[in-house]
Amino acid sequence: MKKLTARQYAALASMLFGMFFGAGNLIFPVYMGQLAGSRSPAAIAGFLVTGVGLPLLGIVALGVSRSSGLLEMASRVSRGYGLAFTCALYLTIGPLFAIPRTATVSFSVSAEAVAGTDERGLLIFSAVFFAAVLFFSLRPSGILTWIGKIINPLFLVFLGILVAAALARPMASAGAIAPQGTYENAAFFTGFLEGYNTMDLLASLAFGIVVVNVVRGLGVEEPRGVAAAAVRSGVFSMALMAAIYAAITVVGAQSRGQFDVAENGGVALTLIAKYYFGAAGGLLLSGAVIFACLKTAIGLVTSCGEMFSELFPRSMPYRGWAVLFSAVSFLIANFGLNAILEWSLPILRLLYPLAIVLILLNTFGGAFGYAKCVFAWTTWCTLPAALIDFAAALPAGVREALNLTPLVQAAERWLPLFDAGLGWVSPAVFGFAIGVFVYAFGRTRESEST
Repeated sequence: MKKLTARQYAALASMLFGMFFGAGNLIFPVYMGQLAGSRSPAAIAGFLVTGVGLPLLGIVALGVSRSSGLLEMASRVSRGYGLAFTCALYLTIGPLFAIPRTATVSFSVSAEAVAGTDERGLLIFSAVFFAAVLFFSLRPSGILTWIGKIINPLFLVFLGILVAAALARPMASAGAIAPQGTYENAAFFTGFLEGYNTMDLLASLAFGIVVVNVVRGLGVEEPRGVAAAAVRSGVFSMALMAAIYAAITVVGAQSRGQFDVAENGGVALTLIAKYYFGAAGGLLLSGAVIFACLKTAIGLVTSCGEMFSELFPRSMPYRGWAVLFSAVSFLIANFGLNAILEWSLPILRLLYPLAIVLILLNTFGGAFGYAKCVFAWTTWCTLPAALIDFAAALPAGVREALNLTPLVQAAERWLPLFDAGLGWVSPAVFGFAIGVFVYAFGRTRESEST
């Protein structure tokens, strides 16, 4: 079996890190740190499971299952489900949430840096931002390479300096900060759910095939070899991401010594930068974040446009999808970062259980021959519980208006781990057991008939 060289592993690790790490991801651990306080270690552990570990497993699943991409993986449940899940996932990491978030994170950081921008500022900023996104999405250019090779490294250097300064001269001891909300008694599970917000697990299903194809292009064809190469190259990149997440969480907790809990993580990060480096630090951070988010937005518009033009070839060409997704992202961005985060949570509570189940089934599907009955039973039993998680995460007013509170209360009484956001686990295990039984029974009948 062919093995990659150290240089090839380093190149793969660098590509993985560039694909998954974005400036927007920093707003979640820093805000988590502000809320978790002394419970930050447990919160970090939970966050790393969904923010680092599962995305790596998503890439492994693609390699092991020899899938050509997300559509093939999800279509093992059924063709209709595969198409619906693929569309839902790409819309979530695309124009409905992730792309608008790049603009609002950039605005949140830059607005705090210049101190005093009203709602019209977001309209103007997002208009310019998405005009640039669309321009470069429609015209292949070296800007992605330029930003990736210059702006992102500068951003990481500045972030490293900021973290080093914060750890060397902490505003307070993280252990002295009282945790707030659910972090007080359920820090691990709250951090686990907070990791959903990175959307990296969903991104691994969408973009992981790029990594798998690169490994195969380097001469590694055997599924276990592909998975092993992905894991080895991913260890370094994911370990670096984990270290950054952990450090930023601690810095966020320490910042409570000088600041109250911020409106969101973007504001918190800028306040910290200004505390240590003054107005210049805030401006430098905002500039780096804007360019890093711009690169991410261009990549997402391009990826989503290509996917939908492939899924629906008779609808409209790539350029039409790129224009549509940029326009929709612009409209949604103007609801503001807090609204995007609030409404993305229910969708992520719905999609993440389905994505986790899909990844596990494709990773270990060789044990049951990737039988459709196992995929179907497990997924269809998981879906109702995921829908209840969706209902529970809706804003209270919306949940009441739709009369979903009794359903959520019933789930709290009867579904194990529902309060921890893991009410889908028991139904998934139950469905998997039924699927395996049906598969084994079918094989027994088949052997008897022959």
